Amino acid sequence: MRLFHISLCVVLFCWPVPAQENGTLRPENITAEEIVTRMAANNSRRQHELQAYTGQREYHLLYTGFPGRHEADLVVEVRYQSPDTKDFTIISQSGSHFIINRVFKKILETEREAADQRNQASTAPTDQNYRFELLGVEDVEGRPAYVLHLEPKIENRLLYRGRIWVDAADFALCKIDGEPAKRPSIWISNVEVHHRYKKIGEFWLPAENESNTDVRLGGHATLSIHYGDYKVVSEVHAPASGTSSGLAGAGTGN
Repeated sequence: MRLFHISLCVVLFCWPVPAQENGTLRPENITAEEIVTRMAANNSRRQHELQAYTGQREYHLLYTGFPGRHEADLVVEVRYQSPDTKDFTIISQSGSHFIINRVFKKILETEREAADQRNQASTAPTDQNYRFELLGVEDVEGRPAYVLHLEPKIENRLLYRGRIWVDAADFALCKIDGEPAKRPSIWISNVEVHHRYKKIGEFWLPAENESNTDVRLGGHATLSIHYGDYKVVSEVHAPASGTSSGLAGAGTGN
């Protein structure tokens, strides 16, 4: 049973997204290409402004099915330092040692590697990696957002297909619903990932992630990650802090 593959794609949804105040354009007055271009330019300009942050995360994984029921929890503190250093400190852990050692710790190791700027560029939602289609506008947490369908240009397990919501004022990712472009393992029959961001100071940071995975032998795994208690330091602004609403003791992500 390769539980690590169940949660590999979670790392893809942990990008920090810088915020930018702009006027909202109606769908008939803007194209998918323009939205993606403005989002990429915004991200590039603000990438250097994110100097450091700290926070906490709560991981919970429940697996049911063959060969039995397994469950585990992990709470970590994360420390990010520009440009690509990310360290994790385990605060507490409980439950299945297999999940803790073979799933949670593997996720952390993979995310350290994904923090490299070259790796981020190869998986970011840009027109180099994806094709986009503008579907309309919806409210996300009371803010208008452009809804785009995206298809990867290559079949790569580190890319995904699905929908993204781009905040119409800040041109920043605020919501993702997707699945891996390529099945992470022959043992996996289906994976769905739902990710939400929250605006903290000048940046949009991960707030909540849930992935649901079906295993070919009849098992099902649900992995949830709660992020919060952010403390962000930027180059041109005073330190900002915030806790994601409703996420008890939750943590951060870049």
